[in-house]
Amino acid sequence: MTRTRRSTVVRFVVTDTLGLLLAVMVRPAGVQDRAGARSLLLGLYLSSACRVVFADQGFAGQLVVWARQVLGIIVHIVAKPAEQRGFQVHPKRWVVERALAWLMLYRRPARGYERRPPMSEAMIRWAAINTLLRRITRDHPAQRPGPRPLE
Repeated sequence: MTRTRRSTVVRFVVTDTLGLLLAVMVRPAGVQDRAGARSLLLGLYLSSACRVVFADQGFAGQLVVWARQVLGIIVHIVAKPAEQRGFQVHPKRWVVERALAWLMLYRRPARGYERRPPMSEAMIRWAAINTLLRRITRDHPAQRPGPRPLE
């Protein structure tokens, strides 16, 4: 679970371990992370069987206790190691960051053109559907761009 800020809205996203979208919620920028996460986790609880969530440090605190006691969802906080200097990939958290990067390949979610939260949610879902369809229709394994080996 993570959130991104774009102009006047905050996006909350939950993905599975493959980076496929499970839940999305867009709220006005004034909404605190933990308050928005409660609504998102409640929606996730009602719509899927997901019971373990990895989140960044912005969601630590009472949200973890509330999710366990009320919803039965275990929220693991992926904390930055104290000795870390500079950028470092964190286990589990990079999955959501990668999924957000895939979604941002589509123009409308990347630029934050939408000012109304429901329209922004729809554009994120549209981008996730396109990403999933691209995976399904691909007839070969994914390949990274770059120089091709000499034949």
